[in-house]
Amino acid sequence: MPIPADSPPLSRTLLRNDVYRRLRDAVVDGTFAPGEQLRDGDLAAWLGVSRTPVREALLRLAASGLVVTQPGRSTTVSTIDESAVRDARDVLAAMHQLAVRESVGILSDGDLDRMRAANRAFAAAIDAGNVDTALDADEELHDVPVTVLGNTALISVLNQFGPVVRRAERLRFMSGGRSSVEAHERLIDLCAAGDAEAAAAVAFETWHSLPVASD
Repeated sequence: MPIPADSPPLSRTLLRNDVYRRLRDAVVDGTFAPGEQLRDGDLAAWLGVSRTPVREALLRLAASGLVVTQPGRSTTVSTIDESAVRDARDVLAAMHQLAVRESVGILSDGDLDRMRAANRAFAAAIDAGNVDTALDADEELHDVPVTVLGNTALISVLNQFGPVVRRAERLRFMSGGRSSVEAHERLIDLCAAGDAEAAAAVAFETWHSLPVASD
């Protein structure tokens, strides 16, 4: 589909991560369809930024598998590869399991409150049918243990493979997500109780249960 004409431009002081996030979400939500060619000049005009952060974002998306780049020729949105999604899902499940297990003992009351607030926002978004807000709230919740732990290698892995799995998450939340609300509640309660192994098991299952079409 063509570049949307009705989206407001982003601030010219936009950080590179915000450009990346905007383009990532446009791929995940289908604004840019599989097989569609992406031109950095068009994208830069759409976002109201220079080509440099757009090119950097496209390289990050290529590393994640959301786009396919042929240097000097073209960049296109990738098709959804079930095997790649399954592999990425399994990696994310293991990484979040590790993050939760190692962070339970250092999560503060404030950290737990942020997780609860994110889950309330997630539940409200699911009830309202707002999938994009639900995805953001889900990400915010699971980012708390990851951020608290501060393992840069783990964060790098999540940043690389997370966008591919976000597509699968979107499909789950489009068909409902109350079970995820309950899983989040169990996760938070176990973290609050200091039960690292049980909390890690819930984190693993939450991610590992994301459906892939042929599962």
